[in-house]
Amino acid sequence: MAAPMRTLCSSVLRLSSRQFSTTWGVQAGEKWRKENGLARSGTEYGPLTDLPDWSFADGRPAPPLKGQLRRKQEREVLARRIVMLSSEVDKGMEAWSEKLEAAKRLEEHKKSLLLKAKGKLLMKKKM
Repeated sequence: MAAPMRTLCSSVLRLSSRQFSTTWGVQAGEKWRKENGLARSGTEYGPLTDLPDWSFADGRPAPPLKGQLRRKQEREVLARRIVMLSSEVDKGMEAWSEKLEAAKRLEEHKKSLLLKAKGKLLMKKKM
C-alpha cells in the first residue's frame, strides 16, 4: 500500500503546475527588521553574534571566537575607510570654498580696474 501511495504522490507533484520555493523561508521577517532599523537577518550583528557564548565561573570572559575577531577586524577596516573618506570630503570642501573665494577676489579685482565715473556722473551717483 505504501508503494502505490508513494507513486501517486510523486506523480501528482510532477503533474502539478505549482512550484515550491524555499527562498521566502530564508527572508522571513527581513522587511520588518529593515523597517525597525535592525539587521536583515538575526545573525548579522547584535548581542547574539557579538557577545561571547559563555564565560568562566569566576567571571572572566571567554576568549573571542574566530567570527567575532573577523567581524571586529571588518568593523575596524570600515571605520578607517570612513575616516579617510570623511577627511577627503573635508579637504574637497575646503578646496572648493577657496576656489570660490579666489574667483570672487578676481571678479572684485576686475571691477576695480574698470574706468570710474567723473564729474557730473559721479555727483549723480552719490545722490
